[in-house]
Amino acid sequence: MKTFIFAIFTLIAFSNSSLAQQKTIQKAVIQTPGVQDEACKTRIDNFLKHEYGVSSVKADYKRHTVTVTWYTDRTNIENIKTALANMGYDADDVTADPDAYKRLPAPCRHKAADPTKKS
Repeated sequence: MKTFIFAIFTLIAFSNSSLAQQKTIQKAVIQTPGVQDEACKTRIDNFLKHEYGVSSVKADYKRHTVTVTWYTDRTNIENIKTALANMGYDADDVTADPDAYKRLPAPCRHKAADPTKKS
């Protein structure tokens, strides 16, 4: 009888702890006009995969978007957009860093989104 009660108690304890460890995941599509070809796509995929909290990245150069999935307890959409901007790409409403934009390969520089030009 004691082993039966111990087994039930252990089962309940482990089931409650596994429920507490479930992570909340969010997904967003970010408009990135600077994603022009496969090289830009690869740069973004490789960079964002190493960002803390990002679980998956899929850049699409034909649609000029980046689809990102992340853990909400580790990062947020603004951090991800800022990381893209620090790489030199516009990300929705976050403008690319001008110095990082200059370091991008020529095919990845989107003329309409050039942050180095003064209006």
